[in-house]
Amino acid sequence: MNWDDLRFFLAVAGAGSLSGAAQQLNVNTTTVLRRVSSLEEDLGARLFERERTGYRLTLEGEKLMEALDPVDRRLSSLQRDFTASASAGTQGTVRLASGEVIAASVIAPALRAFRDQHDGLDIELLTDPMLSGASAAPRIANPLKDVDVAIRAARPTQGDMLMRKVGDLAFGLYASAEYLAERGRPGKMGDLAGHDVIGFPRSETPLGPVWWLSRAEKPANTLFRSSSAAARAEAARAGCGLAALPCILGDRDPGLERVFGPEIVGSLELWLLTRNDLAQLGHVRTVMDFLVGELKAKRGELEGRGQVTEIPLDGVQGRAAGQQAAS
Repeated sequence: MNWDDLRFFLAVAGAGSLSGAAQQLNVNTTTVLRRVSSLEEDLGARLFERERTGYRLTLEGEKLMEALDPVDRRLSSLQRDFTASASAGTQGTVRLASGEVIAASVIAPALRAFRDQHDGLDIELLTDPMLSGASAAPRIANPLKDVDVAIRAARPTQGDMLMRKVGDLAFGLYASAEYLAERGRPGKMGDLAGHDVIGFPRSETPLGPVWWLSRAEKPANTLFRSSSAAARAEAARAGCGLAALPCILGDRDPGLERVFGPEIVGSLELWLLTRNDLAQLGHVRTVMDFLVGELKAKRGELEGRGQVTEIPLDGVQGRAAGQQAAS
């Protein structure tokens, strides 16, 4: 077996597509396909199901992924470890990953003040849409690949890492004033029949707001689906329909009105992750303390407490069912 083929397998498993893996590895898609096919031939197993939406791991692929995950995690961190050992105190670079909403609404606005206090510490902020919601994608099995610290909107179920819950990301249902004036304001989930809805991708794990909207949208007309909160917000602002958005994004937008709040739509937990050994390094610990402080300062907005929505009867039932499903 060509051991280098494993690198191509991991790239496809992480990206979920040949094109994404090719971009990551700086090769063409033909090369990726050839190397994955070669690995499958060597192992005598089919590792991926080729679906319309991308590449999904088979049972054999998941078994290989489980075996490779600790090796992949260790090898991908070698350069960071050597760099970290050469730095002292709070000097150095920390690679941080989070979803787009947390990156734009919480982290980015606070970076100027942080750098004024720690001018020898650089932060590289990577936004990964797969970290912004509960997902069964293989990449989430290793949320610390290529980064030192990550904020994920769901608790990891595997991996040797330090985990700390740092808050909740509340969701609400939003629409433009023009849309509500034309189509009417729903008073309960049953009133969504006939409304236009901007949904989540069907591949997202049905927890919290994703689970709620998957039920609520059944009698509605789903115009399109997107994993991007910014895209859903823009479409709702343009009058395309009702969108489930993080409250810290929807409540700040003057072009949107909250229809239902998190007590109906639901929330996702926010978890701060790092490797146990990295948590002992001064510069990583400094960034972690910074993130905990900023998330605490924004807790009210993150939990959607800026607005209060009356809870309809079926909304209470929906919330209870969603919590039960999430547990």
